[in-house]
Amino acid sequence: MDVLYGVHSVEEAVRAGRRKFDHVLVARERHDDRLARLIAECRAAGLRVRQEPREHLTHIAGTSMHQGIVALVRPQQMLAIEDLFEPVVPGRTRLVLALDGVEDPQNLGALLRVADGAGADGVVLTERRAAPLSPVAVKASAGASEHLRIARVVNLVRALEDLKQRNLWVIGLDERGTESYDEFDFTGDCVLVLGREGAGLHDLVRKTCDHLLRIPMAGGVSSLNVSAAGAVVLYEAARQRRAAAHGQARPSASGASKPKQQKGLGS
Repeated sequence: MDVLYGVHSVEEAVRAGRRKFDHVLVARERHDDRLARLIAECRAAGLRVRQEPREHLTHIAGTSMHQGIVALVRPQQMLAIEDLFEPVVPGRTRLVLALDGVEDPQNLGALLRVADGAGADGVVLTERRAAPLSPVAVKASAGASEHLRIARVVNLVRALEDLKQRNLWVIGLDERGTESYDEFDFTGDCVLVLGREGAGLHDLVRKTCDHLLRIPMAGGVSSLNVSAAGAVVLYEAARQRRAAAHGQARPSASGASKPKQQKGLGS
């Protein structure tokens, strides 16, 4: 069984309806309206709810940061890369986030929360040398991980090549990139690839990218934390896509990069 803890994590898992719950534990010491509403939601969904001492919840969760609620659930079903070939909304251009070895569960959770908020069609994670979708990551995502389509792959380069064959541009974010993120047209089908904390994209992943973008930095440091950088670019993509859906022209910028008519490796 997986352990979920924290109000947001449990609440979103109940609302998403994807997980099979065993039971939910609630701290006897906590009495407030917010928790009472969540307990009512759990019971309305037919879930077993038990009250236990807070110390018991701390033991089960492995942390005292459980906010008085812990759920035991079946592991989340991971998808294959083929499951991300089609958009969430039929006919809409596709936006996928791919993570090249992000190791910090807090960063992973933050990126999943941003991907959900920006309307990403899915997220690609690697099986090795990367943070697992742990209770810490789920809590950091504020439960957003329960709503996303998440595929875990062994070989990220191969997965990116597969997405290219489905006519998605592969866009890497790298401080050595030559194009500014806000001058790129994200209104087409694309995959945004973010690299490891500190080290960035692996060489083979970088070479697989069709474009390498950078975030201009005006201060003394050369780059942002990966979750902050992901938020900046994903919301720029979301802004452009929202404007395009309403028939608004994207603001032109000097040196703006427009995707070619032919896309991907197989074009």
